[in-house]
Amino acid sequence: MTNLNSRLAERLKQIRAERGWSLQQLAEASGISRSTLSRVENGEVSPTAETLGALSTCYRMTISQLLAPIEAPFAPLVRKGEQSQWQDADNGFSRRVVSPPSGGLSAEVVRCDLDAYQDISYAAPSLPGHEHHLLMLSGRLTVNTSGEEYLLEAGDCLRYQLYGPSRFRTGSDAASYLIVLV
Repeated sequence: MTNLNSRLAERLKQIRAERGWSLQQLAEASGISRSTLSRVENGEVSPTAETLGALSTCYRMTISQLLAPIEAPFAPLVRKGEQSQWQDADNGFSRRVVSPPSGGLSAEVVRCDLDAYQDISYAAPSLPGHEHHLLMLSGRLTVNTSGEEYLLEAGDCLRYQLYGPSRFRTGSDAASYLIVLV
């Protein structure tokens, strides 16, 4: 287990304990099996993008807020090699926080890369009404949000607020994009 996965496992266990929830209560609230939650919290497996999305929804925290305490303290400059990166190998997805980490500042930039022929869905937003700006860097990406479907290509920017389920799909091309969270 990598040091980042170990810290993430401990962080997720800590959040659940702070709320006084049992694994069973979290399983019922999140729709994730108790055994999967146990394996994630024990660092036996790394959570998928969907798992982190479901947990952030239950905890009413953004994924970045879930991950922030396991990252380095605030510095105004963070070099590419020092940026926090999380990978979901099962779904061909990587997420790198480009912005210097800071719990006190509101906006952040996240770089996402999604392999070809991938499909990631989130049942609900972690923070309803959270504003996103998605800027395509390369490839093609189909985004479903608020019942609307958008096909995005390099240079396109989609601005939206999350209130319901969302879905990100690639076809024969991988996609690289930035999400600015406000």
